[in-house]
Amino acid sequence: MELELWGVRGSTPVSGKDKNKYGGYTSSACLVTSEGEWIIIDAGTGIKKLGEKMIKHWEEDPAEIHILLTHFHLDHIIGLPYFAPLYSPKITLNFYAGSNPEQTEKYLCGLMGGRYFPLELGETPSKKVYKKIPEKEFHIGGVSVSHCPLNHPQASVSYKLQEKEKKIVFATDTEHPEEGIDERLASFARGADIFIYDAMFTPKEYESSRQGWGHSTWLEGTKLAKEAGVHKLYLSHFNPDHSDKQIDKFISLAREKFPQTYGAMEGFKISL
Repeated sequence: MELELWGVRGSTPVSGKDKNKYGGYTSSACLVTSEGEWIIIDAGTGIKKLGEKMIKHWEEDPAEIHILLTHFHLDHIIGLPYFAPLYSPKITLNFYAGSNPEQTEKYLCGLMGGRYFPLELGETPSKKVYKKIPEKEFHIGGVSVSHCPLNHPQASVSYKLQEKEKKIVFATDTEHPEEGIDERLASFARGADIFIYDAMFTPKEYESSRQGWGHSTWLEGTKLAKEAGVHKLYLSHFNPDHSDKQIDKFISLAREKFPQTYGAMEGFKISL
């Protein structure tokens, strides 16, 4: 399976010469399984370029896409109205979320309702199926998908995608506990090949004024990665105010704690 990162920023998209290395799009990633299934994690602004690639790949052939939503904060869904497959009658979009199907449809329709967009979600030509993620793991092709609740305002979930023995875990919006680590998340991520974790704040920023905001730090990511015994830690959900140079420094500091630490980069591909 191959994972490609299409957006790694949090809160809001950004641009500028000091933010080119890691990119400015908000959260979105795509996993292509060995059986050819396409699984998208979140629909931030990065999903726009992904959609353009998908349309070129399929052209006029019927296709099915699976979109796993961690939660409904704007930076994780705002790219959906600009997702090219949304406008193809040959494509079926399967949306998975922690809410009931009716709620998920309502939340997503709100993006394009009233005066916010010239076309409503229900008027777009693609077929849409809304699904509540089951308590136990489920399968998309040969990939098993499971989830774990995270500490984030209005709720969010971590997803684990496993194909044979290879495991990828996304935990992009979560806040660590006051003492120790999130034992539930550590257990969930145990032995993951790739662990993508929330590095929105520096430890100093977090301690000064960001407690209760639902995000974490690079330092807490290294603690969790070490406890969970993951193979590689990818820091992500970068603060829109942090420059490439700052993020480089955070990764360097993180490697002193957990050597196999990397920075998630827009356009980066990981093959497992």
